[in-house]
Amino acid sequence: MSFTTWFTFFVAAWIIAISPGSGAVLSMSHGLSYGLKRASVTIMGLQAGLLLVLFIAGAGVGSLLLASEVAFNVVKTVGALYLIYLGLSQWRAKVSISGEAAHAEVRVPSVKQRLLTGFLTNATNPKGIIFMVAVLPQFITREAPLLPQLLILAVTMCCIDLIVMHSYAFLASSMQRFFRDAHAVKKQNRVFGGMLMAVGTALFFVKRGGASA
Repeated sequence: MSFTTWFTFFVAAWIIAISPGSGAVLSMSHGLSYGLKRASVTIMGLQAGLLLVLFIAGAGVGSLLLASEVAFNVVKTVGALYLIYLGLSQWRAKVSISGEAAHAEVRVPSVKQRLLTGFLTNATNPKGIIFMVAVLPQFITREAPLLPQLLILAVTMCCIDLIVMHSYAFLASSMQRFFRDAHAVKKQNRVFGGMLMAVGTALFFVKRGGASA
């Protein structure tokens, strides 16, 4: 892989990461609800899901998935329903009141739950698979061994995505002081819950032949 090829992918990876999607919404949601440190666990789960999608696409399994109507629809439906479930859960999340100042207390999911939420959000996203299958081959040199190239691309993309998702989470967490009372927390939960449900609903309209992110 030449430096020019890698640098082109580097630029493309920034554009992909910055583009709003379910990962960005989840990072902002957890950053605002649980703080940057706890949101980092969710973001690590997002990276695990991203790696899985990247290697599926790189190994050619993604192409087979796109060639099968049934397999693609299964992945699409699971991903869409999972995001809608996450959104609905956040929309309906209970908020308790404590202290004289009537500050809101938010139940923080366990480390395992946050990791799994992040992983499944990216791993079940058919748009990610479509995009990787469409874009990744352009940066692979057929004459060179596949695995080292995939590792370089994976490390590059994950490092960039970590920076971008943590930036989203940091920006959201910096606004926590404005969401101390129960009414504000409920409003926040409904905004992000609604966004997740909207993204999930949009996945139902993703077509097998499309390649847009």
